[in-house]
Amino acid sequence: MLRFAKPVMLGAVLIAGMAAPAMAADIYEPPIVEAPPPIYNEPIPVEHSYGGWYLRGDIDYHLSTFRGANYITYGTPGGLGRFDWGTLRGAFSGGIGAGYKINKWFRADLTADYFFRSTFTGQTSGICGGGGACTSVDSSAYSAIVAMANAYVDLGTWHKITPYIGAGIGGARIKWDDLRNTVGGTTTVHTGATSWRFAWALMAGASYCINPNWAVDVGYRYMRISGGRMFEYAPQAGPGFDAGIDVHEGRAGVRYQFGGGNPGCGRKQEFIPYEPDPLPPIYK
Repeated sequence: MLRFAKPVMLGAVLIAGMAAPAMAADIYEPPIVEAPPPIYNEPIPVEHSYGGWYLRGDIDYHLSTFRGANYITYGTPGGLGRFDWGTLRGAFSGGIGAGYKINKWFRADLTADYFFRSTFTGQTSGICGGGGACTSVDSSAYSAIVAMANAYVDLGTWHKITPYIGAGIGGARIKWDDLRNTVGGTTTVHTGATSWRFAWALMAGASYCINPNWAVDVGYRYMRISGGRMFEYAPQAGPGFDAGIDVHEGRAGVRYQFGGGNPGCGRKQEFIPYEPDPLPPIYK
């Protein structure tokens, strides 16, 4: 019996010794797979606020319409005289301003413009010293400083072009040169007057966006300047008062928008890549 058990035990030991390496081979350390690199998406466009301050500069060519004038006359007969007609030649002006863009649709600004001299030519009729009718040739010129508070409505943007309408109120400092009144070969000089008058305006135009900060502005402005003193007393006549001036302006200028809020250029791009949190190691 013992002789039979001994070979059996020896065989079991040999089988267990051979099985141990096989079992050890099944227990191994799994490889570590590194997390994938961060994924960068396309840049995300960020909508920029349309509000902000801006500066503007303008030049224009304007045509002024003389609305008539009257003056006091003395002697026999005395009374009130009127200009038969009067014309004003066109002239240039330049202006600056500062404003605030409230949102995509509304903005407002304060502007100051200087009107260069616009030459005046006119005529009066009356009774001369000999008792007969006579006419005069009158010449002068006016220049002006105009200060306005303006509000605008931007009407939408197409292909970087933004049409708008607007209105303004303010004042105009009208400076008349001396009026030279010539009858026959005699010239009488009336000292020109200077006065502040009420003024209002209507505007329409369009701006073109160059980039988020700069825009070109082209437009039309109609301005009504109230009447006021035109010239002072000289022998036989004066002072004189004009009935006001209508001004038709073709304007061109540029605007600089702080913060890049021009609506004509759409969105302002800010590159914000998406970077996910690192993934934990994956064991296979």
